[in-house]
Amino acid sequence: MSTGSRSPVTAVLTVRNFRRYLLGQLSSNIGTWMQRAAQDLLVLHLTGNSGSAVGIVTALQFLPQTLFGLAGGVLADRYPKRRLLLLTQTAMGVQSLLLGLLTVTGAVNLLSVYGLAFALGAATAVDSPARNAYIFELVSRERVATAVSLNSAQFNVARALGPALAGLTVTAFGTGPVFLVNAASYLAVLYGLITIRTNDAGCHGRPRSGRTRLRDAFCHIASTPELLLPISLIAFVGTFGLNFQVTISLVAITAFHTGAAAFGYLSAAYALGGLIGAIHGASRGKRPTVRRLVSTTIVFGALEGAQGLMPDYGTFITLLIPTGFAAVIVTTTANALTQLHAEPDLRGRVMSVYFLVLLGGTPVGAPLVGLVSDAFGARSTLVLGGLISASSALALPALIAGRARRRVRVTGTALATGSPLGPAQPAGNRPTDL
Repeated sequence: MSTGSRSPVTAVLTVRNFRRYLLGQLSSNIGTWMQRAAQDLLVLHLTGNSGSAVGIVTALQFLPQTLFGLAGGVLADRYPKRRLLLLTQTAMGVQSLLLGLLTVTGAVNLLSVYGLAFALGAATAVDSPARNAYIFELVSRERVATAVSLNSAQFNVARALGPALAGLTVTAFGTGPVFLVNAASYLAVLYGLITIRTNDAGCHGRPRSGRTRLRDAFCHIASTPELLLPISLIAFVGTFGLNFQVTISLVAITAFHTGAAAFGYLSAAYALGGLIGAIHGASRGKRPTVRRLVSTTIVFGALEGAQGLMPDYGTFITLLIPTGFAAVIVTTTANALTQLHAEPDLRGRVMSVYFLVLLGGTPVGAPLVGLVSDAFGARSTLVLGGLISASSALALPALIAGRARRRVRVTGTALATGSPLGPAQPAGNRPTDL
């Protein structure tokens, strides 16, 4: 049957391997973000509503991305990605099971939450580059762009839906069952990975032979403006702007003096906006552009800053919907741009750098959010995050474009004078104006 009359999303979802992978990842990621939100509520309960303690546990969970994320990219380019994913997803499921058992039996304490959060982060650091780069082994080349958008969309939908479901579940059953639900969610992704047919035409990836150096990925990013901009921009947005799992819980409890149910409603509003944004991004079927990334980041920053100025619960929850929409468009576009412009042999390592700046900046941003919240109030953290996000979107394109033009002039001079700087880059990799 011809695919000409089908939408890009429908065409990609007809690929059996990708469909199983996507559904498994969606299930697992929703459970993971449920756990992260419930974990924050558990820490608030254990510490008497300490914003600093929430920031510390979040930092510990994302610190391994800083420590081990780049090594995860090397492993993703060196070994079969499915084998790596089976190992990392199993480890993450065991961590969730342990935290759930400790909580439901009443044996949990702050130190155990800290330790298990770090363990989850370590597994995630290895898992993330392989998980994202793996989609290129599941679909044909002409479907890669849509597959990347769908994969990014499911991650961001899970990131939005998970805290909402967690808040409602904690209200009904407590935090312990949330962790057990997350442990069970890993069965879906393990089943999907096990049943993928590796001999299908789309499964074209092979482990890399020879040396796998991180330096090659950094050189590739530095010489490709279409990679350097999204990675640089997401570093600022991820560190300072995308801390909603911390800020929403703090606003709900410390600013509006509500409980887990109100936190769940706030997260649900953010989730609704994220879901609309994800569907919108995936259904367009268009190649992501730098212009879209920059403009949506400015809009996101403005919305987040305005979020911190909302005077009451009603206006705050209403504005969360467009804020969630913009956040998902930003992260989906940045992720897709990074994957599409990365060289195939370097994709795992490039994605490890992307996740290093997206998630690895959280050990800096999360404690800062907690400290600012304790000193000036939870709303001020949103104003600060929005201001930094919008400012980076305004400044970085001009800085990177100017750098690219200088590189072009230096390369041209080298060719004219026989300088040892070497020949110009291939046309597909030359710096271009943004």
